[in-house]
Order: sequence, then C-alpha cells, then structure tokens
Amino acid sequence: MAVFTVLHVCMGNICRSPMAERLLARAVRDRAVAPASAGGGGAGSAATAEELVHSVSAGTGGWHEGEEMNPPAARQLRSRGGSVDGFAARKLRGDFIDEADLILTATADQYDYVVALRPDAASRAFVLGEFGRMLAGIDPAGLPPAEPTPGAVRARAVAIVEAAHARRAGEPSVPGDDLDDPWGRGDQTFTRICDQIEDTVVPFATLLLP
Repeated sequence: MAVFTVLHVCMGNICRSPMAERLLARAVRDRAVAPASAGGGGAGSAATAEELVHSVSAGTGGWHEGEEMNPPAARQLRSRGGSVDGFAARKLRGDFIDEADLILTATADQYDYVVALRPDAASRAFVLGEFGRMLAGIDPAGLPPAEPTPGAVRARAVAIVEAAHARRAGEPSVPGDDLDDPWGRGDQTFTRICDQIEDTVVPFATLLLP
C-alpha cells in the first residue's frame, strides 16, 4: 500500500512550501508513538514518520530548481525542530500531482495552477489555510480508527481529505487562506508565515494521530 503523500506547492519552492513540507513531517513525527513492549519481552517497533506520511513540495516556477531552502526559512525550521537535510527545490510536474493524495497550495493562484494541470485533482487540492478551516469542523468520530500504522493512517487521512472536500461544498477559498510570500523579507515575516503553516499542519497531524 502506498504511503499517504502530501504535496505542498508555492511559487519558487524555497520558502513557503519547504517550510510546510518539513513542518508537517515534524508534526507527524511528534505524534508517532511507538507501541509498548509486550509483557513477555518482545518489543514492537513503530513505523517511522516517513512510513506514515510522505511530505514533499514543489514550486510552480523552476527558477530555483536544485537550490537549498532560503536561509530565513531554514532558520525557522531549525528553531521549530524541523529538518532541512537533503532539501532541493523542484519545479512542479503533473506526475507529482498524480502521486499526491493531498495537495496544499500557498495561494489560490497556485491552487488554480494545480487544477489546470490536473483537473481531477480538484477534490484533493486546497489552499493551505482553507484546509485548516475545513479541518476544524470534521468530527473525529466519523473517521476510521487512529493507529500509528501506514494502512490505518492512510485510511484515516483519505477520509479526512474527503470530509474536508465535502465541507468545502464547492465554495472558493477566501483571501485570508493565502500565505504571503516572505521571500526577501525579514525574520518577523517568516515567523508569521510559519505560525500560519503550523495552524494547519499541526491540527492535521493531531487529527490523524490523536
């Protein structure tokens, strides 16, 4: 069974979407709890965060392809317990969308770009802030059981995406759902954007693995 994959999209893939990619990975890692050892001495082993949720990102433009994260973005991630290791910016391709179970874009314009590339992705693509608003109204009791295993996480995550799409009911996102582009701005702006990202990815991880 394929690991549940979240694709984060912004413009250049060096600020907003990398921060979202790695903050979601950290939030899942924080929630993934190893099962207790069996009484007879045999210890179970939990799936790693990467085996539960595959968090990746790309940009609608390819100007920074292959580059590291913007330094202020990297500083924010490190300060919040995230990892910047191995990151390299990528330009969005249609197959990235095809492989994703959930697409979270920084802005409504990028949502439109994703859906123009792959119209069938509309039901699993959201502006990040929009997805956060939808999460707030989802009843956990209506979701599959929560367990830190790849199959259980995938089933619950797919149900969350379906419930968020149903709650959206065809209504467009609102301007407040967009993330400002912090590129070229100071650490205070990057802090605010990271706070906004965490306002969505942390509740998502918590709903996924309560």
